[in-house]
Amino acid sequence: MHIPRLVALCGALCALPLQAAPSLSVSVGGAVNAPQVLDAAALQALPSLTQTVSYQSGRGPQTHTYTGPSLWSVLQSASPALDVAVKNDSLAHYVVATATDGYKVVYSLGELDPGFGNRQALLAHSEVIAGLTRPLSSDGVARTTMPGDVKGGRYVSAVESLAVARAAGDDFTAGGGRTTTFTVGGDVLNAHTFDLAALQALTPTSVTAGGVRYTGVSFWDLLTGATGLATDPVVKNDLLGMYAVATGSDGYRVVFSLGELSPDFGNQPVLIAYEADGVLLEDAGFARIVVPNDVKRGRYVSNLSRIEVFHAAAAVPEPQTWALLLGGLLLTAGVARRRLH
Repeated sequence: MHIPRLVALCGALCALPLQAAPSLSVSVGGAVNAPQVLDAAALQALPSLTQTVSYQSGRGPQTHTYTGPSLWSVLQSASPALDVAVKNDSLAHYVVATATDGYKVVYSLGELDPGFGNRQALLAHSEVIAGLTRPLSSDGVARTTMPGDVKGGRYVSAVESLAVARAAGDDFTAGGGRTTTFTVGGDVLNAHTFDLAALQALTPTSVTAGGVRYTGVSFWDLLTGATGLATDPVVKNDLLGMYAVATGSDGYRVVFSLGELSPDFGNQPVLIAYEADGVLLEDAGFARIVVPNDVKRGRYVSNLSRIEVFHAAAAVPEPQTWALLLGGLLLTAGVARRRLH
């Protein structure tokens, strides 16, 4: 079948009212080389982990034990389409988990990568209740987890798609070399340019990483204070569908999900540093991103030149994913029709 016809058919199916029933499969697509659609059997056939998580919800404290493959391993099996000529290109990518009701959450690949953020998120297919492992019920075929988060907003129930994407914004380089300013723009209330004096005028904080005591400004505080985030109050947890891209003067780019930075969720103490052990930074530029809990330092952006904030765009499947996605849509539509009779 030709792609335009597939587009038209998918559009017609997607126009159907959302069903209250949970999802039957999870599509893994976007910027990947091996798109796939995972139903319950396919998920259960993957190597799985079991983890116990605790978090706050609108119903009070929650503790659950889930089983499923790691979100990172699921994404790796789909082979993200990375540019091998770009150093650590995966760090400039993110994945959007979308539920059947449209709720979506962004995770940066860097926070999931065992070599960097090492957050052991799962694409869970089962829950352990009273010692018995049982398939998820109202959550659909799968849900994501995010152990260590304060609140449960990044636990996406009834997941129907995972879409990998490269960060928005043009490839940029200031020619390399030491920086004296950086800009903040994109989906913020007040675009701003910061120099050393402007950073030092903000509330300082310090973290220790690799035996070095860094002093600077909380990345989250800078985004929510001096610039402000342009969020939509109508959208539930809108900031969880957003990310920030930090770019160095040589064009090196790293994505951070806002959920990772927010004290309400990931609460990671990422710093925009201007001092190391009490001495102003030199070769690293006047400001450097420091991620103290990371395994490796690939997300430390030296010679910081700009920060851009974006809402994750709606994923558009690559041509090679249309057939897989169409199959999943037809299956879902068929089940929905049967339930109506």
